[in-house]
Amino acid sequence: MFMRQFILISWFLHVLLIMAACQSVDTGQKELLTQLTQVPNHPRILLLKNEEENLREIIASDSTWNFIHRVIIEASDEILEKPPVEYRLEGFRLLDQSISCRKRVFYLSYAWRMTRDTKYLKRAEKELLAASSFKDWNPSHFLDVAEMTWAIAIGYDWLHDDLPESSLKIMKDAIIEKGIEPSLDSDNNWWLTSDGNWNQVCNAGMAFGALAVYDEEPELARKIINRAIESIQLPMKAYGPDGAYSEGYSYWEYGTTFNVHFIDAMEKSFGTGFDLLKNSAFLKTAGYLTNILGPTGLSFNYSDCYSKGFLIPAMFWFASRENDYSLLYSEKLFLSDRSKLFSQDLPAIIIWGSRINIRSISKPKELLWVGQGKNPVALMRSSWNQDAIYVGLKGGSAGNGHAHMDVGSFVMDALGERWAMDFGPQDYNSLESTGVDLWSRDQESQRWQVFRYNNLAHNTLSFNKELQLVEGYAPVTHYTQQEMFLSATVDITEIYKENVSKALRGVAIVDGRYVAIRDEIELSNRSSSIRWSMLTSATVKIINSTTAELTQHNKSLLLKVVEPSSITLTTWSTQPPHDYDAENPGTTLVGFEMSQPAKSNVSFTVLMIPQDSIKIMEKKVSPLSEWSNTMKLH
Repeated sequence: MFMRQFILISWFLHVLLIMAACQSVDTGQKELLTQLTQVPNHPRILLLKNEEENLREIIASDSTWNFIHRVIIEASDEILEKPPVEYRLEGFRLLDQSISCRKRVFYLSYAWRMTRDTKYLKRAEKELLAASSFKDWNPSHFLDVAEMTWAIAIGYDWLHDDLPESSLKIMKDAIIEKGIEPSLDSDNNWWLTSDGNWNQVCNAGMAFGALAVYDEEPELARKIINRAIESIQLPMKAYGPDGAYSEGYSYWEYGTTFNVHFIDAMEKSFGTGFDLLKNSAFLKTAGYLTNILGPTGLSFNYSDCYSKGFLIPAMFWFASRENDYSLLYSEKLFLSDRSKLFSQDLPAIIIWGSRINIRSISKPKELLWVGQGKNPVALMRSSWNQDAIYVGLKGGSAGNGHAHMDVGSFVMDALGERWAMDFGPQDYNSLESTGVDLWSRDQESQRWQVFRYNNLAHNTLSFNKELQLVEGYAPVTHYTQQEMFLSATVDITEIYKENVSKALRGVAIVDGRYVAIRDEIELSNRSSSIRWSMLTSATVKIINSTTAELTQHNKSLLLKVVEPSSITLTTWSTQPPHDYDAENPGTTLVGFEMSQPAKSNVSFTVLMIPQDSIKIMEKKVSPLSEWSNTMKLH
């Protein structure tokens, strides 16, 4: 009797332990996989066994998905003729080779599973064995390892039943010895406590490797996956409170895509996302990505991001998850453009999006999106048409990962053109190879001497030609959401606190016809030469002291300073000052400078008026405190 009770009690306690392991991860303390946790047979990552048939039926019946499928197959055919990746560093990175390997293996493995043509299987095996034979995957720059582990894991999992045991052993050993084990070394895994894209990419890569070899090394695999579930909560929390991504458009695609891969892989393999989405702003970030793209198809490319928009498969995961297909409005415009279909993750769009009827994608309803957080942004447009006016305004801090000194900066589209632009980054290796200390972000860092990275090359203010303060932070404080007056205001005081006691910048789209930029400044006990500047790729013609005409592609826009009237518009060259700076052909800085005594107040009001609205009578732009129906953000 006693023994029976003991067994029952032991069994009950064991059940409680398993249940506890599956509780919410909000505390970040619980182990989530136990020795009893099982996984499906191969293939188990992203696309399970026999799921290809459903995809084939959808592809055969839908022209859009048939087109995407053909793009992948044609790209796979091109890979057939290329030599496999080689161990070749660019600077201190192997990343280009890792990214190439991941794309090739993903495409070829998809092509094999969907067509059963052995040429794709054989070429994928060749790629996998080449990468597995590298002496290492460059753990000193662990993104290289993460990408390569992801690649070999997909090949090992998706092709497992069709490859010889000898090849599978080489791949399995490489995943463990060159991928997972180096991640256990504290010299390599600093990213576990990061809240940026490194955390997302590296945890996803290691988890894919762990899932691939789960049968052979279950204890190690559970350790890696449990670690990832705990660690990846850090970047997921950084989307709070509204979904804005501090590192910008390009890094959103990188970090968020890997984060989606991770969640999807957990759900497919274990039937649960381990509550990672509970109390998270992660799902809100699809709204950020939808609005960060202007009607020109260019992004608001603050920080180390490029402006060129492209198809992002992860958005189809979000749209399906949220049952909101308006999130795909910009992505829909890219679907038929081959030049936008270069994602390494293109096969994932078939997996995540093929059940979506593209014809059901409608325009979003909201014209303004505001996100607070580490790098707050306000994104507004006059409509969702391609000739609409669009403005992106940012606050935040230069202390964030990949940040520039671009606090208070904006971009502006109208008439299907970008008029106020951002350079984006300079190629990292071009700077690192000359010895530039690019990654320190303290106030005296050499990073801020790079022409494209400091405030003098951005659409913002400068005082006495000094740099913005890295330790400062600028929140979005107010916004208005009236159809005829969309606006947002950022408090940039801390960014310039050595020169100002108060500084606010507001941007508005007025009547859906033109843009107003208003700055209100109270100087500190220092006199100051204040510079207002805007970067453009348009040709700039100074009409008079307060008006300039910008023209490009037979379209024009007036830049008009209405306050103060005493300024004189001018242009500055974008010729870089250092040998290590990139050239900036076809660009101009336009703006004005004025000197003000200490403790004085000054306001600037600048209008940007597209050619189809030039003859209208502009409304008087009120002080920021009077912008009507203001919603204050706390």
